[in-house]
Amino acid sequence: MNLEVRVLGPVQLSVGGQVLPIGGPKPRALLAALAVNRRRAVSSQALADIVWNDEPPDAYQASLQVFVSNIRKTLRQSGIDPAAVLRTEAAGYRLEIEDDRCDLGRFESIRRTGTEAQSSGNYEAAARLYAEALDQWSGRALDDLSGLSFADSFATAMDEERLLVASARIDAEIACGRASSVVGELVSMTNAHPLREPLWAQLITALYLSGRQADALDACRRVRTVLADELGIDPGPTLVALEQRVLRQEPLDTGELRDVQRMANAMTETVTETPRAVRSGQLRLPDGRSIPVATSGLKIGRMTDNDLVLDDPKASRYHAHITPSRAGLLVKDLHSANGVYINEEAIESAAILADGDAIRIGSTVLTFQASH
Repeated sequence: MNLEVRVLGPVQLSVGGQVLPIGGPKPRALLAALAVNRRRAVSSQALADIVWNDEPPDAYQASLQVFVSNIRKTLRQSGIDPAAVLRTEAAGYRLEIEDDRCDLGRFESIRRTGTEAQSSGNYEAAARLYAEALDQWSGRALDDLSGLSFADSFATAMDEERLLVASARIDAEIACGRASSVVGELVSMTNAHPLREPLWAQLITALYLSGRQADALDACRRVRTVLADELGIDPGPTLVALEQRVLRQEPLDTGELRDVQRMANAMTETVTETPRAVRSGQLRLPDGRSIPVATSGLKIGRMTDNDLVLDDPKASRYHAHITPSRAGLLVKDLHSANGVYINEEAIESAAILADGDAIRIGSTVLTFQASH
C-alpha cells in the first residue's frame, strides 16, 4: 500500500507520492487526530472536541460522518480500499496504517533504533539514524492547524522530541570525532534555548575538542552571564566541572555526554525547572478561593464552559489553558487579546509553571501553588 500520512509539518494525505485533497481545517484535524492515534480507536466525542476546539455542535456526529465519507471517497478514487484504512468502530473511528506509512511513526521508530545503536556504542550508526529521524520533519508539527488546542499541545510536545533527537545526534557526532562540524548548529541552539545547560555543555565540549579553548571558555562566561541575568543562579555542577577541565586543558571524556537517556532526562527540564519542576497544583484566586488543576488540564476565560470562569472584561472568551507536559505544568496563551503574564512578564505562547508564580490574565492575578 503506497498510502502515506504526514503530521510533522502540514497535514497531508498522499498515495504514490500524489498529495490528495482532504478539505479544510476540520477534516484535516480529524485525519491528524487519527494519525497520531493510528491503529487505536478514537471516540467520536474526542474527535469532535479536537475538530471543533472543544466547542462541538450538537449535531457533530453527522458532520464527522461527512468528513469521514469524503476522505474515504478520496481514498477510493486513488485505488485504496477505504474500509481497510479508515475503519468505523463502535464508539468512533480508527486509522489502520503501519508506522512506516506515517512520518510520525517513522520518526519514533528510527529514533528508537538510533538510541539502541548509541547505547551499544555504535555512534556512526546512531548519528546516521538520528539524522534520518530528523529528516521526517517538513515543518512544525500540525503547522496548518495552529490555534487548535489539540494541535498546539501536540506541536509543543513534538518540538521537545525534535530537540532531544537533535541533541542526541550531536552527541553521536562528537563521539565520532566530528566536534567541529556541530559547533555552528550548537551556537544556534543555545541562542534559541539559552536556559538549557545540556546544550551549553555540548557547545563547550565541541569547541574544546575542536582546539578552540578560548572560544570554549568564552561560552562558559556567556552561560554564566545568561543564568545570572535571567535567573540569578550559577551554572550547575556539570558545567562547573567542565569549565575547570577546559581551564586546566585536561582531556575530555566525551562518554559523559553520550548517555542518551541521561541527556533526554536533562533536556526535558530547563535550569529553571530543575530545582522546582511540578506536576500538579492549584490556582489561588484574589478572593481566596483555590481551584485545583485537573489531570486533564484547566481552561481559563470569560465563557461559562471554561473550567475557571473569569468575570473580567479584559479576559478573552477562551484566554489560557494549563495542561500537563513532560516538563511540568504548561500554561498556554490561547491567542488572547491581552496576553498571559507570568510574574509580570508576557509569555510568547507557553511557559512552564513554578510554585509561587503570579499569572495575570486580563486584570485578574492568579497565584499558582504547587502540590508537594
